[in-house]
Formats: sequence, C-alpha cells, structure tokens
Amino acid sequence: MNLISTAIPKAGAATTIRVPLSPDEPSTLVEVFELVARRFPRPDTLNYKKDGVWVSISLAEIMTRIRRIAAGLLSLGIHKGDRVALLSESRPEWTLTDAGCLFIGAVDVPVYPTLTPSQVRYILKDSGARVLVLANAAKFSELEEVIKDCPDLEHLIFFDGPLPSERGMTLPELEKLGSQLEQVQPGAVNEHVAQVKPTDLATLIYTSGTTGEPKGVMLTHANLTSNLVDSSEQLAFAEGDVALSVLPLSHVFERQAMYMYLYRGMAIYYAEAIDKIGPNLKEVSPTILVGVPRIFEKIYFRIRERAASEGRVNVVLLAWAVDVARAYARHLVYHTSPSWWLKLQHRLASRLVFSRWKKAFGGRIRLLVSGGAALPEELGLLYLGAGIPIIQGYGLTETSPVITACSLEENRIGTVGKPIRNVEVRIAEDGEIETRGPNVMLGYYHKPEATREVFTEDGWFKTGDVGTIDEDGFLRITDRKKELFKTSGGKYIAPQVIEQLIKGSRFVNQVVLIGNERKFPAALIVPDWNLIESYAELKGIKSLGRAELCSHPRILDLFERQIAARTMELAKYERVKKIALLEKELTIEGGELTPTLKVKRRIIDEKYRDLINRLYEEAELSAQ
Repeated sequence: MNLISTAIPKAGAATTIRVPLSPDEPSTLVEVFELVARRFPRPDTLNYKKDGVWVSISLAEIMTRIRRIAAGLLSLGIHKGDRVALLSESRPEWTLTDAGCLFIGAVDVPVYPTLTPSQVRYILKDSGARVLVLANAAKFSELEEVIKDCPDLEHLIFFDGPLPSERGMTLPELEKLGSQLEQVQPGAVNEHVAQVKPTDLATLIYTSGTTGEPKGVMLTHANLTSNLVDSSEQLAFAEGDVALSVLPLSHVFERQAMYMYLYRGMAIYYAEAIDKIGPNLKEVSPTILVGVPRIFEKIYFRIRERAASEGRVNVVLLAWAVDVARAYARHLVYHTSPSWWLKLQHRLASRLVFSRWKKAFGGRIRLLVSGGAALPEELGLLYLGAGIPIIQGYGLTETSPVITACSLEENRIGTVGKPIRNVEVRIAEDGEIETRGPNVMLGYYHKPEATREVFTEDGWFKTGDVGTIDEDGFLRITDRKKELFKTSGGKYIAPQVIEQLIKGSRFVNQVVLIGNERKFPAALIVPDWNLIESYAELKGIKSLGRAELCSHPRILDLFERQIAARTMELAKYERVKKIALLEKELTIEGGELTPTLKVKRRIIDEKYRDLINRLYEEAELSAQ
C-alpha cells in the first residue's frame, strides 16, 4: 500500500497509515541515533571551526556525550515530558543537547537567539521550561530580567564559560554530573530510552509569529522520524555526502536536515556564521547545501558584484552566460533536447563562467536544497543551467516540515515538487493547500481552538497557502492565503507572485508589495546598490549618497521601466503604479524579516507607514 498522492478530490476519514521502507526503520529519534551508531561509526560526523582549525567529533564520542548529557539532566531531576529550552546559535553542542533531551523523553523547546527579550519571555513561560540552555554569559545578560520573571525555570546551562550566575553550570559540568550518575546507576539512561514511544512529544517549536502571537507546535517522535526518513529518500542523501549547515537549528527545516544528514551517515560541518558561508564553502567543499532563497540570492549578488568590479567586459560576459544558463535549464526541466547552437554556447559558458561558480562552492557541490520561502523561478533556472542544481521543497513547522519536494530526476523549477512518500495533498475549493500524513503535528500547545481552526472536519491540515497541482502532479505555490490583499476596488492580489517577477531585475535586491485597501499596488524596493552606483556613474549622474539616489528621477525611471517590462502579462489592477526605494536592506535585526528571512509584512507596513502614505498621496495629487 502506498499513500503517495497528488490531488484527491474527495477525502475519506481514514487515518493515514505509514508504509515503512524496511523492517529495521526507526520509529523514534532515539532509534535514529542508535541506528546511526551501528551503521556509520565514522570519525568525522560533526565538524566545527575552533581557533581557525576544523575539529572533528567522532560518532563514538557523540553517542558518549549524548548519554552523559541525558544522565546529567536526570541528575537535575528532569524526566520524561519536562521542557528544556535551547537558546543558542547552531553548533555541535546544540545537536548533542537536543539528543540528550530526546534520550530521556524530555521535550526540547528551540528558541531563536535573535528573538527579543519579550518574545523569549513568552516562550519560556508558555512552555513551562524547567531548564534553559544558553550559549554564553553575553546572552544571559540580555535576558537576566526575563529569566527572573519565569517561575518554572530552575536551571541554567551554558555552552561556554565563564558562568554569570550562581544558578548556572557549563555543559561539561552537566556531563560530569551525568558520568557520576552513570557510575552509580549504570542503567538509568537505558531505562528512560526504553520508555520513549513514537507517540511521545519530542519538541515544542514556536512559530516565528509574522502575524500575532507565537504558537507552540507540538511534534512527536513519529512526526519527525517519519518525515526525516521519507524526505531523505526523496532527496537521495548518501553516506558519501558532505553537508555545510548554515541555517539556525532552532528552525525545524535545518533541524530536520541535520537528522537527515545523520541518518544517511554524512559528514556535517557547522558554518561559522552567515557572513562566513563563502570561505567555509571553499574550506569544506560540501556536496550538499540546504538553505533559504535569500542565501542563494546573496551568493548570486556577490557573483554580479565581482563581475562589475572586473570591468564592462565581464558584466557583458556574465549577462550572456546567465541567458544561456536559463535557456539551457528549460530543456533540462522538460527533458527536451537543446539545439546544437545552445549546446555549444553552454559548453563555452561553462568553461568561461560556470566553472568559477563551482569553485566558489568548493568544487564538489552536487545539490542545493531550497525551502522556507518561494524560490524565484529565474534564480532556480540560473543555478540549474550553471550545473549547480537547486531543488525546492515545501512544508511548514506544523508538518515536520516537508510536504513536497522535487528531486534531481524530477526537478520542475517553479514548483515545489510532488508529495513525499506517505504524505497526501489536495486543493480545497478556495485554492488552499491541504495535507495529511504521519508528519502532521498533534496541535498547538495550550491552544485547542487554534488547533481546531487549522484542521478540516475530515482531518486534513489547512496549510494557509494557496496553490495548484499541474497535470504531472507537481505542486505550485501561488501565495500565502493570509497575505492576499484586496484593493479598495475589491480586487484580490497575490503579492509573492508579483514580487518574484520584479526580483527578476538584476537591479533589485529586495521587494515588498503593498496596497491593501488602496486603489492600486505599489512596491518598496531595496536596490542592488553596487549595480545602481555603477549605473549612476555610467550615466553621468553626479556622485550622490544612497539617500539622494533613492529619489533621483533617473534612478526611479530605471526601476519603473524594469518593473513594467517584467509585469506586462499581469492584469491591469495587479500592475505596480508607484515605487519607493529604500536605502537600507531589510534584516532580521531590523525586525523586518523572520529568522528564516521571510518578510514581516505587518511590521513593514508599520515601520514605513509615513513613506507609504506619502507614496499614495503623491499619486492622488498627480491624478488631479
């Protein structure tokens, strides 16, 4: 029996039955780690940079430390069902502590290190966390008042010393406690391991809260384990692969990717930081890189910047190679044969341009995986045509997260692929994507009403996304249902579709469409400033600061022409009538982006309210 499905016109009330890949397939995350220990006892499972040198942690050491952490938590009185909050940037200790919690049935609560103190307070209090694991004293100093306000919090554990609090201990000290307990009670951890069941809660992950109050998503061992097994099968991760981990482990996408890497016996390297991805790629030479679209956009922006700095000839060469790559990729997507002339151009572009791109990725990259937000179609075609295939998947925290994914064999750029094994997808009458499978959450913690709202009467989870399924079974996301906005004329507009068209311009870095309850849509645009400054110099525009360039008539005219050329096929009411250029990039730190780099539309509407109002007022005056 196989439950892979694309469009199901009518859903029955039957419970999803999962089809195992093999008799020894794991059913809990604890079993995943134990299976990895038996199958892949490699000396370099986890790798991190210390004092400029990459350091490896063997699988044997990993398993020893996991058990010590588990035993250490037991010695603190933490048992099955207790919540342990993890607040740190990604690093090996994060993964080890996560596993230590899982081994004794404790529920870990990942917390983004970029959240504000008030957001951290909410999560700690709502989850009832008894332990907070922190990176260091600097993070504690930011949260000291918050911690005092959390009565359930009993213990503080720090990855790095020195200790800032009498209540705290370092992770090595916790492991020492665990070793002592193991000597006195050798079977203590094993007793708890035996009690962990697939239906047990494994983690409580709070949504990033782009709108409203964060909700704690309850995911079980079965949710996560089924998803990691079936997803890694679709993505064809293998023992010989090397992964560079660049996203925060506090997000389910990267955390699940980490489990997949382990399950497939891969070597894993933790990137030092987002701004160190370039050097780390060259040092590690990974074969796999999982990221969000913004990361792949930034890599391409750097390529363009480098070409611009090398002179006009290189800019023209890059533009030609990009056109060749996209044209060639369309043949790959639809399995058609390119002309001899296009083949010749592609070979030449590969030798002159794309070979340099591959070196920038370390020389061995075989697969990029994009998730977390919509991947611009033109960007996906560019990477594929350059010989660096990028595949897109789709899912939510509530679905552990993967629902659909493309594969190297079936990489339909512009879609998010087909449902992974054992997961079903259907499209509701209003266009909303609905799904069911063993990966779907238990519900929202302490929020029964919110839980009921996201499930249909026949048990399907309502994703909140709008999409279509093509005749070949590929799912295409058209927008977030909640992000659709209505003009004052009553027309509904899907902003993401239009934003992706506008981002096809090489002059555009970021774009946010606005226009809810307004007469027409407008756009806030962050330019690619290196290209704009080069353009200004080329056109003889006097050297001005970026603030002045934002309002310069010739620069605004450039963007208006770029947008008009890319949105000609849109309905009249969908076309952008006014634009405003922003001097500074939208960032996590500025509050405009979530930790996974999604736009917080409500925040942007508030932050740029005066600019937006002025934009529409000018339009009104010019229309008079």
